[in-house]
Amino acid sequence: MRKLLTGLLVCIGLMMLLTACATTQITSAWKEPSYQGPPRKIMVIGIAKKPVNRRVFEDEFVSQIKARGTDAFASYIVLSDKLENNHAVIAAKMKEQGADTVLITRLTSKKTVVTYVPETISTMPTYYERWPDYYGYGYETIYSPGYMAEDEYAYVETNLYGAKDDKLIWSAASQTLIQGSDQQLIKSFIRVMVDTMVKQKLLQ
Repeated sequence: MRKLLTGLLVCIGLMMLLTACATTQITSAWKEPSYQGPPRKIMVIGIAKKPVNRRVFEDEFVSQIKARGTDAFASYIVLSDKLENNHAVIAAKMKEQGADTVLITRLTSKKTVVTYVPETISTMPTYYERWPDYYGYGYETIYSPGYMAEDEYAYVETNLYGAKDDKLIWSAASQTLIQGSDQQLIKSFIRVMVDTMVKQKLLQ
């Protein structure tokens, strides 16, 4: 019985891990067919209302991009906490740092999805039939009433532009189920973005 319970817990743990890794999904992605790439150095811009969120986001993106062998730097190092809305200033900073591309990510919208989870009636496994095993585990049949579940999703655009001509090189739209801590969400989201860039030959 102990082995069975241990195995069940391991399975549950693996399912939770897979669910956590799947909070972000790419809904669409496009790459300029003529782009030769890959980028040599990327400036990362995370458009956020709170400077601290921008810094954490950009640092994590830079870290994961560098882990793939491509140089990158966070825009907050060269641009103020209040993001410049001046093309000439941003272009000059990119040139100073030797960036040939800029990656810009912004939240486009949030949406709450309400779903009804129906009631369930389940029977305990056979190894609970003997009272010594069954004792303390409640009734043989477990009833779970139906309920309304609310899930909040964040919709994000991530675009890569060239420094020379300002043209779009790559674009991805994504949706992220908002659950867990902010740090976990950021890492999970960026991991999906970086993996997608690798698959599309933008990173190694």
